[in-house]
Amino acid sequence: MADAHQLSQETHDRLAAEFEDLTTRGRIDIARKIETARELGDLSENGDYHAAKEEQGKMEGRILHLESILQKAEIVELSTGSVDVVAPGTIVAVVYEGDDEPERMLVGSIEEQREDVLVVSPRSPLGASLLGSAVGDTVSFEAPSGMLAVRVVAIER
Repeated sequence: MADAHQLSQETHDRLAAEFEDLTTRGRIDIARKIETARELGDLSENGDYHAAKEEQGKMEGRILHLESILQKAEIVELSTGSVDVVAPGTIVAVVYEGDDEPERMLVGSIEEQREDVLVVSPRSPLGASLLGSAVGDTVSFEAPSGMLAVRVVAIER
């Protein structure tokens, strides 16, 4: 799967539940809001109607996005043991060249986002350069401002 979305089983299940909720309860709720707003009269000046239609558009966009992710999902098994190299689903601590403070980031899908780490796509220049690297390796990647280098200081699951 060239365009596969690599997800943990936990994230896949969470997205599938969200998809199910939006396509059932969500659509019913928004249809009720639109119907209630229509009953208020002239639609051209009906703020409630326009707000409900905008909410419906955003929800349908999210449904399409989730459907695409779930159709292309590849479940990545995350082991709890030690990790020798950066792979999708790993958390890596890196230090940018010329900096002292390490930054922790998860190499994976934005859908795996957590509060305590940044998320870097494995398809991004930084993510792609980190894949396969080990603690102590320095990798370079092309950023909009030019070439940057980072040193891998820790890898964890």
